[in-house]
Amino acid sequence: MIFLQDPPVDIGRDQAAQEAAKELSKSAYRESGGSIVGKAIAKVLQWIGDLLDSLTGSSPNGHAGLVMLIALLVLVVVVVLWRSGVLRTSHRAKSQAVFDTARPQSAAEYRALAEREAASGDFASAIRSRFRACVAELTERTVLDERAGRTAYEVVADASRAAPILREPLQPAALVFTEVVYGNRPGTPQRYAAVVAADDAARTARVAV
Repeated sequence: MIFLQDPPVDIGRDQAAQEAAKELSKSAYRESGGSIVGKAIAKVLQWIGDLLDSLTGSSPNGHAGLVMLIALLVLVVVVVLWRSGVLRTSHRAKSQAVFDTARPQSAAEYRALAEREAASGDFASAIRSRFRACVAELTERTVLDERAGRTAYEVVADASRAAPILREPLQPAALVFTEVVYGNRPGTPQRYAAVVAADDAARTARVAV
C-alpha cells in the first residue's frame, strides 16, 4: 500500500477539523441544505476530532488515524448529501422531464386532453397534461426554445428570464407537477387550478424586450 511507504504523519485534532471543514465547504456540500445540515456537519467534525485524538494517542504511527479519518469523512459526506436530498435529486433529475416523448403534442391538444381528464376526475393526469400544455404554449410563443429533457423547474428559470412576470404563476405549478407526476402526490382540484393559472398566464404574458 502507498500509505505504508510514506513517512509517519502527525495530525492533530485542530488540523483534522480544519481539513474536514475545508472539504465540506465546497459548493456541492453548501447546496445540501440549510442550518440543520450545517449543525449536523459541525457535530460530526467535533466527533471526528475527538475520535482522532484517541486514535493518534494510542498509535505511534499517525497513518491509522489518517486513513480512518478519510474513510469516516467520505462516509459522513455521502450520508449527509443523501439525507438532504442532493444525491437523490441529481440522480432523478434526468427522469423528471416535462415531456416523455420526442414529439410532444400542441398546446391546444394537451389542453383539451387535460380538460377531459379533469372532467372525469383524474386530476393527476390532468395536472400532467395541463402543465405540458403550458410548456408547449410557451414554446409555440417562442418564450422557450425547443429543448428536450427540460424539467419543470428549468421551465420556470428559462421562462422567467424571458418574461419575469411568469415566475409567480409558474413556480407553484412546477411544484405541483413534480410532486404529482414524480412524487406520487394525489391530484386534487386545487392543485389542478394552480396549473391552469400558470397555463392561462403563459397564453397572455409578454416577453421582456
